[in-house]
Amino acid sequence: MASAILTLYPKAKLGIGPPISGGFYYDFDLPEKIAESDLPKIEKIMKDLIKKKLSFERKELSIAEAKNWARKNNQPYKLELIKGLEREGVKKVSFYKTGDFCDLCAGPHVSNTSKIEHFKLLSIAGAYWRGIETNPMLTRIYGTAWNTKDELDEYLKQIEEAKKRDHRKLGRELDLFSFHKEAPGFVFWHPKGMLLREALMNVYDELQKKAGYQFVSTPILLSEDLWRKSGHWNHYKDKMYFTKVDNQTFAIKPMNCPGMSLIYKDRIHSYKELPLKLAEAGEVHRHELSGTLHGLFRVRAFRQDDAHIFAREDQIEEEIRDVINLTLRFYEIIGFKDVDIELSTRPEKSMGSDEIWERAENTLRKVLDDMDLKFKINKGEGSFYGPKIDFHIKDSLGRLWQCGTIQLDFFMPERFGLEYIDKDGSAKRPVMIHRTVIGSIQRFVGILIEHYGGAFPVWLSPVQAIIIPIAERHTKYAESLKEKLIDSGIRTECDVRSETMQSKIRDAQLQKIPYMLIIGDKEEKTNTLAIRTRERKEAKGWTIDRFISKIKENIVKKGLNLII
Repeated sequence: MASAILTLYPKAKLGIGPPISGGFYYDFDLPEKIAESDLPKIEKIMKDLIKKKLSFERKELSIAEAKNWARKNNQPYKLELIKGLEREGVKKVSFYKTGDFCDLCAGPHVSNTSKIEHFKLLSIAGAYWRGIETNPMLTRIYGTAWNTKDELDEYLKQIEEAKKRDHRKLGRELDLFSFHKEAPGFVFWHPKGMLLREALMNVYDELQKKAGYQFVSTPILLSEDLWRKSGHWNHYKDKMYFTKVDNQTFAIKPMNCPGMSLIYKDRIHSYKELPLKLAEAGEVHRHELSGTLHGLFRVRAFRQDDAHIFAREDQIEEEIRDVINLTLRFYEIIGFKDVDIELSTRPEKSMGSDEIWERAENTLRKVLDDMDLKFKINKGEGSFYGPKIDFHIKDSLGRLWQCGTIQLDFFMPERFGLEYIDKDGSAKRPVMIHRTVIGSIQRFVGILIEHYGGAFPVWLSPVQAIIIPIAERHTKYAESLKEKLIDSGIRTECDVRSETMQSKIRDAQLQKIPYMLIIGDKEEKTNTLAIRTRERKEAKGWTIDRFISKIKENIVKKGLNLII
């Protein structure tokens, strides 16, 4: 692709071009603006290069030779990358030559261009060089490549389906949320969006209560000293928001755990009280670059379902097992039965000794083995304070989303001086288990929208039924039915607009409301309902009590399918 770009735009400057999940991209500084309508002509040149079966030839250059190459070819971004490698102590770098094209690249590559014939360029976006807003804005071209044409076709179908399910599009159409230039990266939740969130959290909180969690709330503004003490300062300060109060610097919290530690430390605890399980769906803020913001998936403020378990060391395995069971149970209720599990180990930048890290990693591994759960090792991706178990849910399009996490932390209790009084009267240090199941509630709602394409199960639907009177004379009866349904706990609307019945049904269908209750002369006379589902199934002659009974049963059971 880069070779094709230089053929079309010889003055183009090359950024980076890494592989990513589902394909690849390359960033270019182009002499003119291009659009997606230009992608076919780029593809044509790429196909010509593929037909030529050009070999990929690797060669190594010294840092000095590499810098000379970048200067000679007027490639300033490559020069910057080479200088960065030089600062890291690299003596030689690899290049790959393909026909007349040569590029700085680590490799490896296939033998020749004919091996990569099944590809497609997908889209164009803007991207700051190295993700820094003060750097030049480059043109990023996304593409995908597959081993076979069938695999490529299947992936392109998936992309088209994903476009239809895009949560940003459906969020507007279903009136769930909006974004505004007055607060970039912050979500404005509409009434229906709040109903969806409430339905989701009611189920989740019920599970938490049964599992013995107690709910707390911590301040959104905490002193800079606290974040230095917790260890977050060195890892998160660049993404934190700050303000001054009475000449003291405070930070808007990027996470909830330090506040939880202060609650624990507020009084003396006995070993008999442990494990102490504190849960908070706290609002956290992180400064994300404007170019990375993406609907509900990447925002600057989100509510995170944090919980922290303060436990004795002899309780760790049982508590982690209980968290895993709670997590998998919640996903099953929501409709995610296919879950991938990863054990993420010590990262390069971390706190603590090798001995503690080894003990923590072995504990998590043992619990997963004892529960006979399949998992893979995600080397070096743990938190800076401890290893973790990550849960990836698979949606209806086969995409994986990392949501839940369990982190075992021996260090924060040490930093905060947390203690409990053991049975022999001595002070002991508790272990802290950080845990989320949902992660960002904003992001999880986005995942749900795309997973269901906006057609939520009844129990999750913001509006569960809509009553459609055929004529104005049926409005009074329709309103009385609405009151009865609402009194029964069913979220109901009544469409009393002076539109045709067909128009009202079409609008309800577009809103993906599970049930449409059509009321005409016959239904009013016989006290019955004519029911139509969003799946276009129909039933007539149902009494209102029968409908209420059936739908409530479905809601209680958290059914994923409609009852008619």
